[in-house]
Amino acid sequence: MGPHLLSRWPAWVFRVAPGWWRKGHSCALLRTWCVPGVTTGQTKWPHSSWGVWGTSLLAHRGCSSVSSRPAEVMLTQERYPVQRLPFAVVSDEDLAAFERILPGRVITSSEELEAVNVDWLRTVRGCSRVLLKPQTTEEVSQILRYCHDRKLAVTPQGGNTSMVGGSVPVFDEIILSTSLLNQVVSFHGVSGVLVCQAGCILEDLSQYVEDRDFVMPLDLGAKGSCHIGGNVATNAGGLRVLRYGSLHGTVLGLEVVLADGSILDCLSSLRKDNTGYDLKQLFIGSEGTLGVITAVSILCPPKPKAVNVAFLGCPGFTEVLRTFSSCKGKLGEVLSAFEFMDAGCMRLVQQHLHLSCPVRESPFYVLVETSGSNMEHDEAKLAAFLEDALDSGLVTDGTVATDQRKMKTLWALRERITEALSRDGYVYKYDISLPVEQLYDLVVDLRARLGPSAKTVVGYGHLGDGNLHLNVTSEAFSPGLLGALEPYVYEWTAGQRGSVSAEHGLGFRKRDVLGYSKPPSAIQLMRGLKALLDPKGILNPYKMLPSQA
Repeated sequence: MGPHLLSRWPAWVFRVAPGWWRKGHSCALLRTWCVPGVTTGQTKWPHSSWGVWGTSLLAHRGCSSVSSRPAEVMLTQERYPVQRLPFAVVSDEDLAAFERILPGRVITSSEELEAVNVDWLRTVRGCSRVLLKPQTTEEVSQILRYCHDRKLAVTPQGGNTSMVGGSVPVFDEIILSTSLLNQVVSFHGVSGVLVCQAGCILEDLSQYVEDRDFVMPLDLGAKGSCHIGGNVATNAGGLRVLRYGSLHGTVLGLEVVLADGSILDCLSSLRKDNTGYDLKQLFIGSEGTLGVITAVSILCPPKPKAVNVAFLGCPGFTEVLRTFSSCKGKLGEVLSAFEFMDAGCMRLVQQHLHLSCPVRESPFYVLVETSGSNMEHDEAKLAAFLEDALDSGLVTDGTVATDQRKMKTLWALRERITEALSRDGYVYKYDISLPVEQLYDLVVDLRARLGPSAKTVVGYGHLGDGNLHLNVTSEAFSPGLLGALEPYVYEWTAGQRGSVSAEHGLGFRKRDVLGYSKPPSAIQLMRGLKALLDPKGILNPYKMLPSQA
């Protein structure tokens, strides 16, 4: 499996961010380099505070749609009040040392660096002057050992698909790419255990195991570009959590390079290993702040032989919840996905993408997927469930697809909501977990709170695992609207004992809201783990943990 130099994202990505892909990375318009403490067109000292419109870090978490000619992305250090930590600056001697470790794979050209300095949502932009491309774990080890000795900060980067600015530098951190760590090490056809390097693209792995009658336990909209190492480092969720659980359960082992260059080989392929602390769990969801994942062992379930997709209309959210309960009871082991979207989402995909609604207009819509081993058996269970749901008034209309083309058409209604939102105006995005019973209450609350100041307030997501994607749009960025949203959304979520980040992680842009979901004692313990494993703080600095005064 070689590295991919062309995107396999849906075509809409090119409309959201034209020119996004170049040599396999996201492109941005970067015309100037920055050095620590100095920004374009002004003098700025490392310990000064600077932000757009003089607002706080919370003031710019929304992501905006982009015109056909994207504007230059403002430097993160200009847009947010963040101070550079006392790391060393890359010198010519450092570049020479890296060249000895990675001959021909030390990138300093502005064309390639402009791509990897900007996140794909085009909300944050660093100014790294060097991109390193190791091919082996040993090379990663040598790089980190050198950077640790020199106190050079490092940002690990996979497919650069982070939604929270977690995979790009904030200042001039060295970018350590996993794109060439892209080999499958082994696959066992009986156990379904896949061992691969961290830079393998998720879609390639999916195809690899599907050719062997298995599937990957996770599926994401970004599967054409995200790397499995990045998926694990962010504990990515996606569309299969309801059926197969999170990566904390399906990842069997990891190989990780620590900050000082030492290699932690916990690349087990055993499903049961009750010897000592389960160290791999520390790195799942750590967002590259504790170590650099270089290889993954993951359990792949057998490929379903029968798949059905039903798209249903529901008269209210209460009926959506009751439909979910009925699904679990009547479909049981074959239920693999339960997604919901409101009427506002349907209006957006119809208006902006010209997709057709396959059922009668309803306040809510539900997508149900079944995956099993016997088509006749699964179809009978699904038919019995649908008949009962229609008779009881839980569902007002519905359609079922069994062939691949029609199933993709139904899934597109759910998966392309993000694209439709990006065409509706400036988008404020929130990815939260809530008790299922209260999942939609926040959407109703915000519509009343925001009134005409918001163009659209919609909710959709993975109801099966309590994950709400809350989106608010306006014609243009509005400080007043943002002030009405934050910290209100986080306070509301905390009041329900929910999570301010269900599956996107914290990265740079959400690190200061961690306290809404975790108590001070937990955050202090996290800081202790960081200090223990990365005492110099060189791994992905300014990410995940809240900033300290």
